[in-house]
Amino acid sequence: MKKLMTMILAIVMVMSLFAGCGAKTDAPTDAPNELGLVTPGKLTVSISPDFSPMEFVDPSKSGQEQYVGFDVTLANYIATELGLELVIMPMDFGACQTAVEMGTVDMSISGFSKTEERAQNYNLSDFYYAGDNETEQVLITMAGNEGKYTTAESLAGLKVGAQAASLQANLCTNQLPDTELVIFADLTTGLMQLKNGDFDVMAVADGNADAIIANNPDIIKTGFKFTVTSDEENNVILLKKGNDTLTAKVNELLAKAYDAGYYGEWYAAAKELAGIGVEVSYDENGNPIEG
Repeated sequence: MKKLMTMILAIVMVMSLFAGCGAKTDAPTDAPNELGLVTPGKLTVSISPDFSPMEFVDPSKSGQEQYVGFDVTLANYIATELGLELVIMPMDFGACQTAVEMGTVDMSISGFSKTEERAQNYNLSDFYYAGDNETEQVLITMAGNEGKYTTAESLAGLKVGAQAASLQANLCTNQLPDTELVIFADLTTGLMQLKNGDFDVMAVADGNADAIIANNPDIIKTGFKFTVTSDEENNVILLKKGNDTLTAKVNELLAKAYDAGYYGEWYAAAKELAGIGVEVSYDENGNPIEG
């Protein structure tokens, strides 16, 4: 009897072990943690790396390290403070927003201004201030057009280029109704189209204009400036609608970064990486000469 009881107990123990293994196998391996992350342990962030000095590619680096700029520094800061591994997902500006809405990334940090439409479709973080990048919104054009397009009246009948789903596109629609708006997917393509004559002027943030001009001596600012509200002067992070826990954590970290005075340091470093404020010489063909 004693042997029989021992055998029964052994069988029960073995069965319980198999039952436990089955439970572990059936459990989802990608279940979100308390922050509602797409992948537990990782912070997945979409950026549009064509928006210098906020986010752009450093050609001297590779992999995740090639993505640099203010917003990338901010993403690294948030991930580090949360104890997460940062995963940068590069894509065009419109896709950055769609990825958040569809839940394929945790957030997008890509120079977003607050708009009513975004507030309806996403959780928006508190404002963060990225130097003078968003304070002014301007138009750039070819150097041969200097002095031509300084007012809304002088722009009437012209083609104006702006990035899809951007603040600049909205500003053009609302403040330059007598122009023809031409939409492009990314700023690199837009700059090529401007040089090719597909449109006469191109709407960009002032800091972005400085970065473009620093590397393109044939481009200038027109002198025209859009009217910008106080909300549009700062940036927000886009998070999935309803993820209030992660949004609250992000807001805590934005306040911490602001109190520590990090924003100014990060923006100065991003401008230097982008070549803004650096004296550049050019050869007779317009190519930059390394000093």
